[in-house]
Amino acid sequence: MQGEPGLDGLLQRIEEIVAALDSDALNLDQALTLFEEGVAHLASAREIRVRTELRVEELIGTEGDEVRAMELAGGEEADAPGDG
Repeated sequence: MQGEPGLDGLLQRIEEIVAALDSDALNLDQALTLFEEGVAHLASAREIRVRTELRVEELIGTEGDEVRAMELAGGEEADAPGDG
């Protein structure tokens, strides 16, 4: 994955692009070029998010019993036995 920008870098660049597009200081060609770049960065960020979600699901599937035990111990995910 070397050479790929990280999620933080992508989000920072997207924010810069949005600010530039909001500034009204660009001509149409510049705005279109930045818009295309922003769309590409959004696609990359979504890909990172999807890969991360899949990895989390793998880990929960592998370690699911431990995760569920922690959730139950916290009391947020299920009622305690005997409640009712």
